[in-house]
Amino acid sequence: MTVVETVARVRAGSGSSVVRLFRHPRLPLVAGLDAERPTVRVWDCGAGRLRELGCVGAESREYGDVEWEKRGRIPAADWHPRQPLLVVAGEDGVRRWTPDGVRDLESVPPGARYHDIAFSPDGGTLWATPSWDGENSAWDSSDVIELASGSVSTGPRWDTGVAEHPAGGLVVTLHSDQGATFGLFARVDDASSPATMRVLRRALVLDVDGYETPVFSTDGRHLAVRGNAYGNSLEVFEFPSLRSVLATTLGDPTPGYPYPQEWLDQMRAWSRQNLAFAAAPGTLWIGTPTGTLVELDVETRHTVEHEVATGSRVTALSATATGELVVATDDGDLLLLSLAAGAPAAIAGSRGADGEPSAAEVAEFLDSTSEVPADGDLEDHLVRTDGRRIWDADEVANATRADETDPTWLQLQAAFNALREQDT
Repeated sequence: MTVVETVARVRAGSGSSVVRLFRHPRLPLVAGLDAERPTVRVWDCGAGRLRELGCVGAESREYGDVEWEKRGRIPAADWHPRQPLLVVAGEDGVRRWTPDGVRDLESVPPGARYHDIAFSPDGGTLWATPSWDGENSAWDSSDVIELASGSVSTGPRWDTGVAEHPAGGLVVTLHSDQGATFGLFARVDDASSPATMRVLRRALVLDVDGYETPVFSTDGRHLAVRGNAYGNSLEVFEFPSLRSVLATTLGDPTPGYPYPQEWLDQMRAWSRQNLAFAAAPGTLWIGTPTGTLVELDVETRHTVEHEVATGSRVTALSATATGELVVATDDGDLLLLSLAAGAPAAIAGSRGADGEPSAAEVAEFLDSTSEVPADGDLEDHLVRTDGRRIWDADEVANATRADETDPTWLQLQAAFNALREQDT
């Protein structure tokens, strides 16, 4: 069992809650998205303290009650992999925060607005989606912005976050559609300029859409995906095998349409940003609507619940670069938690791993697949897995029958294929 100690607590800016946390991968810095307006605040979380350093969008007006308008105004943000530099893409364009203040990011095309952004692992390139010059087909590609020169080239389609494997050399992102979402893996060559995502054929396939950015464990041996648009699903995959080790629902599973109001209320109570891998290998932390944290061993499925902010819903959760947890609550508090192994051990987390990310496992994954041709159609080349079964591109393209035990995405694909056969 892990001993959890609250070492710092502050009010989050204006007192409204934080609904998303962005942690710096190497420095003791964390940023949080305000629940009431498109404002991103920055805190120093080093030396056992939380100290606000500044914010981006302090002058922004509140979201209001129109949900579709709010969704269009929510900013995206990402940290430079080494520098104290946060880039925020919002309704006022793309801006950068450093300890010296906030200013526009000059390298971005004038007037560009992006749904999501991410730094390349070397920090020299900004990946942004959808492509600003794409017009009606904007979501078919992304922008690759070389920060030193400001040159903009075309990158692959992606729409939800980019997570780097802790050992480097590989990233994963999401390519979403209403019927299915692909977890795309991409080789990253830091020697190229600008750095580009070279999408690989091996991919995850998840039912429907609405997932959050995937999260790698600190040792790189597990990958968690939180979603989806129709339920509070949680899936964890082993890496590099992509074997499913956990597939569950937080709270009650969907009762089906039409959705009862009590189920909708429960679904909204669970934060979409409530997962974090801390330093212990194989241990995933989950924030709950009651203010507790669940410590979960993803292989054994053993859980321990910790009282942290009882009575106040967890609205966001993240792990710091040094292994602590940052928890945001519905009361507008931000907590810094220290984690220490306790006895007796309630979590069977020791599997012989040293907790360090392995470049050999990335190399194994890269050797097991190949790149999608730059001019190729993605779905014609992907080898899909849901962690239990594998489908190659031809098998999916030719499927005309599926039963109720097959994934929903495959049932839909088979129905579409059968209709096309009837028309020919």
